[in-house]
Amino acid sequence: MRLGIVYHMPFWRAADGTLCELEGSFARYVDSLAPYFDEISLCVPVLDRSSGAGTPIRAKNVTLAALPAFDGPVHFYPQLPTMVPRIVKWVRSIDLLHCRVPTPAAALAFVAARLFRRPVFLLVVGDLRALLPTMPYRGAKRVLWRLYTEFEEWNIAAMVRRALTFANGPALTAKHSTAASSAIETTTTTISELDIAQRSDTCGSPTIRILSVSRIDPRKGLRALPGTIRALLDSGINASLDIVGPAVGRPGEQEQYAVSAEASQLGISDRISFRGPMPLDQLLPAYAHYDVFVLPTLPGEGIPRVLLEAMAAGLPIVTTRVAGIPGLIESGVNGLLVDAATNEVLSGAISRLVADPTLRRTLIANGYETARRHTLETQAARMMEAVSGRLHLKLRQVMVPVV
Repeated sequence: MRLGIVYHMPFWRAADGTLCELEGSFARYVDSLAPYFDEISLCVPVLDRSSGAGTPIRAKNVTLAALPAFDGPVHFYPQLPTMVPRIVKWVRSIDLLHCRVPTPAAALAFVAARLFRRPVFLLVVGDLRALLPTMPYRGAKRVLWRLYTEFEEWNIAAMVRRALTFANGPALTAKHSTAASSAIETTTTTISELDIAQRSDTCGSPTIRILSVSRIDPRKGLRALPGTIRALLDSGINASLDIVGPAVGRPGEQEQYAVSAEASQLGISDRISFRGPMPLDQLLPAYAHYDVFVLPTLPGEGIPRVLLEAMAAGLPIVTTRVAGIPGLIESGVNGLLVDAATNEVLSGAISRLVADPTLRRTLIANGYETARRHTLETQAARMMEAVSGRLHLKLRQVMVPVV
């Protein structure tokens, strides 16, 4: 059985031939599916040279069906004359198509799969329509982005009606479920059982080290963080913040500039550091050097995989009550949820964690239990059991899901 996966995460081939992906979350996901198939073929953009250290694909049965490099729909659609024949040829060579959506190439691959009678399953990981209010575009650019969003949403809805669908978190599951067909809820994750730490508490050092792992763009709520650090300092909490993640395009660069400018204006430039993108193999151990994890994200998420990474590392979490996040985090049990990404609310939640060791230890212990229920191995087993049963396919390995 040859599985084909189409997505927009770029790969490159290292000097030793290893396939590498910049962030690593998708690479780990592919590795988790590899035991179930004879071969996995990735239809993804491929870079001419390396982009940082990257996270390698470890499975030996993964191959590349290279697409020209593109950065979002604005670079994808002008290359359609090249993209279409490559995608069609690729779909003919696979036995089963898997689309992670939203992504520009998915609709083309899906149509080809229907033409060649290849079975398909989807994983919906984001909500473009919910992101619209946070996009920084104005004028014609905003109109064009709205049109693209509606086009992509229409494509996804059409695919969902015709394919087995998994969705990341309860909000996306509800959105893509109908009376005729229900999406299957899942939680995207990057952690394995071996990644789960053992420390029982944090905040034992004079400086409270706060971590946020996020792509830098207007949808992530990062502009609230300089004011949050200023408020913590003013309340007597000696705090610092590291932000790990890439700036996404021009909007991301503008967002990073705005956060840095706000930090400078508040006199705390020495307290906030942008660490840039970090490969997953380096990022997961790095969580252990921090005391609190904060993610002030705005609507449009499924369930951010970094929340499970923070739980697995023993970090108490403060994040927003948006999209699918309340489906993973119960406030006061395995994290703290806030209703608004403002510096007053965020600093209040962090101050509460710093002042209450019993609360911290409770969140950490329950976070470990949550992480154990959402490992890569467990997610893959549940998904592939459904793929095998619903699509009547004989996979190479079907494991009993861990409850």
